[in-house]
Amino acid sequence: MPPFILPPLPNLPVVAALPELLAALATNSRAVLEAPPGAGKTTVVPLALLAAAWRAPTQKIVVLEPRQLAARAAAARLAQLLGEPVGRTVGYRVRLDSKVSADTRIEVITEGILTRMLQDDPALEDVACVVFDEFHERSLNADLGLALALDAQAVLRPELRIVLMSATLEARRLGQWLPAPVVSSAGFLFPIDTHYLDPRRAAALPNKPGERLAELVPAQVREALAAHPGDVLVFLPGVADLQRVGRKLGDSLPPDTDLHLLHGELPLEAQNAALAPAPAGRRKVILATSIAETSLTIEGVRVVVDGGFARVPRFVPRTGFTTLETVPVARAAADQRRGRAGRLAPGTCYRLWTEAEQHQLPAHRPPEIHTADLSGLVLE
Repeated sequence: MPPFILPPLPNLPVVAALPELLAALATNSRAVLEAPPGAGKTTVVPLALLAAAWRAPTQKIVVLEPRQLAARAAAARLAQLLGEPVGRTVGYRVRLDSKVSADTRIEVITEGILTRMLQDDPALEDVACVVFDEFHERSLNADLGLALALDAQAVLRPELRIVLMSATLEARRLGQWLPAPVVSSAGFLFPIDTHYLDPRRAAALPNKPGERLAELVPAQVREALAAHPGDVLVFLPGVADLQRVGRKLGDSLPPDTDLHLLHGELPLEAQNAALAPAPAGRRKVILATSIAETSLTIEGVRVVVDGGFARVPRFVPRTGFTTLETVPVARAAADQRRGRAGRLAPGTCYRLWTEAEQHQLPAHRPPEIHTADLSGLVLE
């Protein structure tokens, strides 16, 4: 197979950091890339690694994404830059769905797939580099995958490259822990006006998150549509909240505005419809869970309405069951959500909590391994 020739790359901030990253990987088997939202790391870095001199022509670059939607979207964008359909040079593998071929050299996968790959081939002989995208989310499968990949590197494949990509300052700590050189990239977002909830309005709201959001969000969406151009992306904690707010918005949206839900349980066709640009002369409102928080650029979104909550699993040792809790969003996650409004044009973000509450939010979510049931991991 002839060597891969790097195509012209889009003008994104991370391109300036590529020489330093490639130099680090030429002399080290590990590297950490710190690149804030809008830098273009998901789009550009895998292509640059594919052209690296240390990759054998038959070896793959494996890119881990935290969610199926992000994996499919990343593969589609990478293939688009190569002018190819998904499944040729760039493919993806997620649970119950895949598009790969014998020619695939970049595989975008969800984090659990890496565990299966390592079980089948502990040395990952046909893989040149494993890239952990959005590693700051610290999911259970990402932590497990990194531990197994480091083990394979230490015992079986010292030449295997491992790259962690993080959008937060956690990158410095990761670099010290691995240890690995840390490469920093500038980010780029168009200006985003951020608005917080008026304290007097907040004082009159119900305490329960579901009731609070059902009262706040429909009015805020209608106000945003009247005041700003473009599409509106709304972050809500769970599917029930999406459906409740969707019913409240109902027929009150303008005639030229379509309503879409976006969550992991939807069929692929419905997810693609929510992500596709609105037809000419129309606008859309997308009610989404945290599935749309990272690794996605939804064309046309100029306004983000952030409900300020997330649904996270919590293991309860007393009962032996895992429950889903609705908790305030972390500051790092809120910044990721806010960034969805400024990817392609200036935007606006409405945060449905007060500025005083902003300072009380945790900086990051705790790693899932601290709160999850580990029995499945041990059995696996």
